[in-house]
Amino acid sequence: MTNILIAIIAFLIIVTLVQILRVSELLSEINNTDVNEVTDEDNDTQGKLYLLILFLFLGFVAWQMISWNHLLLPEASSEHGIIIDGLMSFSMNLILVVFFILTPILFYYAYRYRGKKNQAAYYYTHNNKLEIIWTVIPTIVLTGVIIYGLQTWNKAMNPDTTHSKVIEVYARQFDWTARYSGEDNKLGNANYKLVKGRNQLGVDMTDANAEDDIVVREVHLVKGESVLLKFRSQDVIHSAYLPYFRVQMNCVPGMTTQFAFTPTKTTAEMRATEGDDFDYILLCNKICGVAHYNMQMKFVVETREEYDSWLAEQKTLKNTLTLN
Repeated sequence: MTNILIAIIAFLIIVTLVQILRVSELLSEINNTDVNEVTDEDNDTQGKLYLLILFLFLGFVAWQMISWNHLLLPEASSEHGIIIDGLMSFSMNLILVVFFILTPILFYYAYRYRGKKNQAAYYYTHNNKLEIIWTVIPTIVLTGVIIYGLQTWNKAMNPDTTHSKVIEVYARQFDWTARYSGEDNKLGNANYKLVKGRNQLGVDMTDANAEDDIVVREVHLVKGESVLLKFRSQDVIHSAYLPYFRVQMNCVPGMTTQFAFTPTKTTAEMRATEGDDFDYILLCNKICGVAHYNMQMKFVVETREEYDSWLAEQKTLKNTLTLN
């Protein structure tokens, strides 16, 4: 019912505006005036409106930044996330500086050089010095930003994974499953042709490395210790997204992708600042089907002692999976 009322009100507003325009046209015919003629008074009004809109617009932008800043993600909970946030802050601050310099200039020029019948526009053809200035300076600045971005990308995407714990994250419509490598820190081979019955991940149990693998529905990580997540997908392209860790990687059928990171804050530490109901959640950031919104898996970051205690309770594939 509310939507119908909104539609009716919108329709009536449009009809009202059309009628006002029609009345204006009729009055111009009676007064024998051309409604399309732009006068100095019109230009002066428009110029002053530009100044008014400038202050309203900048005020609205400032209000958004102040009022909505708390909706942004808090400080990153991973080592590489800190440098990614640094790049983001640098880029946004640069954009805002340019924005708050150029926007007032544009609006002021619209007011300062508003049309006047007795004032012709100055025709300025070319200036090599100006061309060089506004070409070279942006080029130098953008080159610096690109180099900074490439260095950040390299640090985030190519860390040392020599001592990283290897965990496979398996995506399918519409859930996640994780497989821990055992004491050898090597995952057993897997093949989609082996997906059958209880072997939902298609693990090759003839591979010795698979015997000590552990399949779980909740991922536990150790604070300060590197982890290498290897992603696979059973059906369509999914996107593994861990916003607080600043991690996102596509899960593509037929291939394995990966992302390594080191968590820096335990779940308990995050709950102290974000609330008792806080949890790290793995989300799917691709619209992968009707239940896409419900594709979630909990991640827990804890101390080494807590992790070892949890891991000791888990059963290996050798003890839990029986293949026909």
